[in-house]
This record gives sequence, C-alpha cells and structure tokens, in this order.
Amino acid sequence: MTFSSRSRPLLLCSASLDYIIVWDIEVCQKRSQEGKVAAGKVVGTLLGQVVHLSFCFSDERVAACSGVTVYILSSKRHEVISTLTGHLAPLTSAEFCPWNKDILVTTSEDRTFKVWNLNTETVCYQSFVLSAFPLLSLVFLEENRHLIFGSTDGQVWCFSLPDDHKCQLVTKMDLQKMDRRHQMHQETVSRQAESAEQSAVDKVETSKPVLKMALCSSFTDSTVQKKDSSWLCIGSSDGLYVVNLSTSELLTALYFRDDPKLSITMAGSWSISPGLDNSLLFLVSSLFTPCVVLLELHLCNLGRIGAADEGFSVFPSSPVLLESPLSAELRKKEPNHPKKKGEIKDQPLVFHLNVKSSGYTSAPRRTMFSPKTNLQKNPSSKKAHKNTGLLLRDYPADSTAPVIPHIHLSIANKPVHCLQYSGDGKQILCGLGDSSVLLYKSSLTRSPTVYTGHDKPVSSVSWSLNRQWWLSAAEDHTLRVWTHGSPEPPIIMGDRKLSKPIRSAQFYYLDKFLLFASGPSLYLYLYNVDTKVDDIKRYQQRSFVKSVRCFTTTSATDITAMSAANDFLSYIVLVCGSDRSIQIFDMNRGTIASELADAHTRAAHCLTQNKGSTFSTQAPDSYNLFLTSAVTDGVKIWDLRTLRCVRRYDSHPNRCHPCGSAFSPCGRFIASGSEDNSAYVYDIRSSSYLHKLQKHSDTVLSVTFNPATPEVKNLLYIFSFQGMFAPHQYILFCLIARGQSRKHLENWEI
Repeated sequence: MTFSSRSRPLLLCSASLDYIIVWDIEVCQKRSQEGKVAAGKVVGTLLGQVVHLSFCFSDERVAACSGVTVYILSSKRHEVISTLTGHLAPLTSAEFCPWNKDILVTTSEDRTFKVWNLNTETVCYQSFVLSAFPLLSLVFLEENRHLIFGSTDGQVWCFSLPDDHKCQLVTKMDLQKMDRRHQMHQETVSRQAESAEQSAVDKVETSKPVLKMALCSSFTDSTVQKKDSSWLCIGSSDGLYVVNLSTSELLTALYFRDDPKLSITMAGSWSISPGLDNSLLFLVSSLFTPCVVLLELHLCNLGRIGAADEGFSVFPSSPVLLESPLSAELRKKEPNHPKKKGEIKDQPLVFHLNVKSSGYTSAPRRTMFSPKTNLQKNPSSKKAHKNTGLLLRDYPADSTAPVIPHIHLSIANKPVHCLQYSGDGKQILCGLGDSSVLLYKSSLTRSPTVYTGHDKPVSSVSWSLNRQWWLSAAEDHTLRVWTHGSPEPPIIMGDRKLSKPIRSAQFYYLDKFLLFASGPSLYLYLYNVDTKVDDIKRYQQRSFVKSVRCFTTTSATDITAMSAANDFLSYIVLVCGSDRSIQIFDMNRGTIASELADAHTRAAHCLTQNKGSTFSTQAPDSYNLFLTSAVTDGVKIWDLRTLRCVRRYDSHPNRCHPCGSAFSPCGRFIASGSEDNSAYVYDIRSSSYLHKLQKHSDTVLSVTFNPATPEVKNLLYIFSFQGMFAPHQYILFCLIARGQSRKHLENWEI
C-alpha cells in the first residue's frame, strides 16, 4: 500500500494478487458513514506479486513492481500506460523523480539501479553492481538533485542525477561502521566493560538492512535551520538511525533493545510521515510478532545532539603572554672591542657629513649644454609596466573554476612531491623525488633554477611572507633555508639532531619562526638569515638558529601533517597524528588546546587551512575552515569554531597514494588529486564535484591554486602527479575566462 503525494484528494493504492485498487479516502469515509461498503477504482488486474507501489508527484500515475517488470498505471482508469523490463532479478522499489515527471528510477535484487525515460520507455543510465547484496530502497534529495540507495547489508550510496542522466557517485556510507564509531564516541565500550554480565544476544552482531529512508528536510518548515536539511532517517531492523549526509556521520541511533516498553525487537517494515511541531512519525511493524509500534521523533532534540561547544578561532582574541613561546626574541651578537684607557676618540674635521668637492681633479668643461632631439620612446618598458599591473589586481570573487588545460610541462623521470606558489603568484617551488628543488617562473616558459643539497626526496617546500627566502625539508632529516641568487643555503638544520624525517615545515608568525614536525615532536625555532659573504671566512656560516620550544603530541604519536597561518598573526597550529587524530596546539600558552579523535578511518596525510591570499578578501569566519585528506576516506572540511566536520568530499578515488587538496584564494572551491589520472574541483557548498580535470597519464598527487590573477578574468591552476610503476611527472596549467568561448581562449598568448 502507498498514499498519494497530495493531501487533497488523499488517495490510497493497494495491491494484491488479483487487483490493484486506488481508493479515495474521503469518499470511502462518507460511504462508511452512510452505511455503505467502501469502493475504489480498479486500475490493474492480475499483474502478479506486487512488492512495491509508488505515486508520481501529480498523482496521475502509479508504478507497480512485479517480478522483473515495472507497470506504469493510470490512477484514474483501468489502463497500463507502459511496461518496463530490463533488470535481471526481481525489482525491489521504483520512484518517480520529483523535478522531472518523465524520469523513473528502479532498484533490483541484481544489485543495480536503472534510470528510465517514460516518454521513450528506454534506459537513460544503468549502474554498475553496487554491492554483493540486493538494493532495497531509494530516496530523492531534490535540493541537490541526488539519489540515495540502501542495500540489505547496510550500505548507503549517494549519486548525483544531472540533466544528462549520467549519474556520478558522490559518497558511500556503511551503516554498521558508522554505528560502531558512534558507539566509540559515546563511550559505550567502557560502559560494557563495567557491566560484566551480558546476554549472548547483545554480543551477536547482526546486519543492518536499509528498509526505509526519508529526509528530514521534506517534513520540516522554514523555522528549522538550513544546515539540518541534509539529515537522513534510516529505518533498519534493529532501530532508527539519523545520518548527516554532508559529513557522512551518524548523529544519533535509537535502538529497540534500549526501550523495555517496546513490544518489538526486530522491525520488518517502516512507514514515515510528518508530524506536528517539527516531528516525524514512524509506523514500525514487527518481523516475528503480530504488532505495530508508533514512534515520534522531535527534530529539535536532534538539533541539541548535533550542537557542539564553542571551539577556537584562527585569529587571536588576547595579547601574547609574557611567558609565551611566541614572545621569544633573537638577540644578535655584537662584536666586543675592549676600550683602551686614555685613548683619544676620533673626531670629524668638519661639521657636515658630505663635503663638496673643489673640482680641481675633474676635467675642464669645454662644450655647452645641447638638448637631445632624437629621443625615442621605449615601448617595452611601458608594456612591462602594464603587464605588471595585471598581477596586482584583486582576485575575482565571482570567478568560475578552471577546466581548460593550457600548458603541459614534463619533467623526465623526476617525481614531483610538493608544490607551492609564492605570495605574489610569480614563482613556483617544486620539490622533486631526486632530492632537488626547482624554482620556476609562473609562466613556465624558461628553464628552472635548480637547487641541490638534500640526499633524499624533498617532502615539503614553503615560501616566506616577504618572498626573499624559502625552505625545503626532505627525508634525509634536514631542513634548508635558501635565498635568491645563492646556490648554497645559509641555514642547514637537522641531520643528526632529528631521529625521524621532517614531514612538514614552514615559516610561522609573520616569518618570525621556523616551524617543522619530526616524529611526535613539533619544533619552534628563531632564526637569522645573513647573506653577507666574507672572502676570508667564506665557509663560515653567518646565519644561525635558536631553539625556542619543542612540543610533543599526546600519546607520543607521530605527526603526519601540519599547518599554521603565516600571512597573519595566529596562535593556532593544527597537527594530524598517525593515530587518526587532529590536535590543536595553542602556541600562546604552549599547550594542546583540544584533540579530535578518530577524525578519519586512516591517518590523514594532508592538512590545509583556508589562508586566502593577499589578492583576495574573505569573511573572517571563512579562515576557520581547514581540510584533511586520508587514504580511502576522502577529504573532510572542518570548522574550528565548532570542532566538527561540516562536509565530506568523496567523489575522487584515493585508495593508496597520498593525494593532496587545496583551497582556492576566494574560498569558494576545493581541489583534490585522485588516482584515476584526474584532478577534481569541488564547490565548497556541495559534496558533488564541479569538474573533473582529465588528460593525465598518472596519479595526481599535489594541487595548488595561483594566489593572484595573471590574466584578465581567469584562474591559474597547477597539479603534479606520480604513478606507482611509471613515475612520469607533469605540471599542467588550466585557464578559463568568463564570457569567452574556447575558440577565443586558444588564440590567447600568455
């Protein structure tokens, strides 16, 4: 049985082995009050064992699933509009698309789903085999135009349904794994350890079939916050689960076994309906006993569950403490010359610093002044000045994401491990796997400057804020600070002092400190770069460093990624550990302010903050966002203010390689590498990707955006990739212009 979508008139469709009947509830009620027998319209006869019924959103058609066939019936007369056959196993569900009345989606026990065009009675899209178990239910998410499917083993898939009907996987969730993680967060494991006596039934792990799904947003009014529109209610055999689709996390779980008043232990079917005062009504039938239970869930209670305490801010709210590590200063050593007693000090012979020459040594002037009449204008200087002005314009806040490749540069047999633009967007640093660092111009038209000195692959590169220095860290336990025009670094740190390789290094606190992570320790150093060269003592290093503090993570876990803001003053340093945690260091107090346990299913290998650029301006709260990437767990975006994950991006495949991610300077886009020889560009407001940048021959490992705008109305984008067996590396630029066609772009000269 199923009810119609509209409430006036309210229709009910029921199916049996003989007939499919549509009932008008108000007419039947009047006939019953008059003492007559309620009657309905027969719309189908002898269609077999019907397992699913659904109305379209205009209530004009009914879809009936029987065996491997879907019958499209008229709800007003006895007529079979169309018959759809194509699945290899019996059907389980069929639903009409809410934004396109001519689209029907079906699921089957053959573990696939099909998208049908009812006008042509053809298949628009057929999915691959999603699981080893049959698909049971589906639901539409009209706001984002997504499709959500549930299977017998508790797997949930979310696909996008664009206008061309080429569905793309957005995210995948495992209800059993989410429930296990939720119980760990709720400290149920410790509670079970305290209660020694437990029944054998509680210890048995059962499957969680997705029997019914419904969106909370479809039943709520405008008073509910918009962020709650992605809540998904899942009815399973052992209870009710509420999942946040944006983050793929379980908000709450209501188990039948926790309420002794319920006369139901295993559910056989669910029916969901809107209630009063922002609530949901669930009608649950028992699987083994002849009973039905009515449950009510208030959405305001879910809002309290999803709420979190006030977190942190990337901007400081208090001055630096006197005992803070950030208040440390570097004292330069001055030469100490002993003074002699009775020595007469040198005194100037004149009162002025500059004395005008008498002119006796210069040659006499024999020619008078003559004006230059053949002066020619130099157009090159004006053109150069004009091009420089383009780089100083503001980053366009309404620009689109990059999609068109422009420059393809190959570095033969040299894996590119890390990339970073300079603050002005004119230069690029590339850390290679052959222990060298390449410095390119942003146009990539000239040969790069090569800096060598490391003995192992370079793992991290970083520019200083003033763009006069940059550093490189490698697997050889060393960190080097380089300057322009010098093949030798003025500062070399590490080697024997560090027991493990440096995973991440950067300049910190407006170039005041050197910050790097090695093993379980986070090191903070003061430094002084002296580029003066003494011909007599040319091999003596005039630059020096001074250790300020060494911080250790909780449980002494190794640091896998690190990030801190250098463009502005900030006390916050973010660290990812090998125990899958995210730790927040307060450098002002010199302590660990907070820790997020089990942030990913694997240890995060990339940590990126939304730092913006000097060419763009964002809202202050946007700088509190940061990204983490982990193998097999996608990319998650976090908010420091709530210390919670706010969205997850899982469309790109990432199963074994450490693919990086990056924010755009405007803060509207996110880019991530992938293992299908592509780079994915996401909109920060949606979990489905905008563009898939293809035409690569290997895995994309690192991505970065240009902080400036090199051309009018365009974006510059770079990525490098390295394969598992064929280490060919590339750097590719993508260019797009607003309001310009591809033909015009090909004629442009950069």
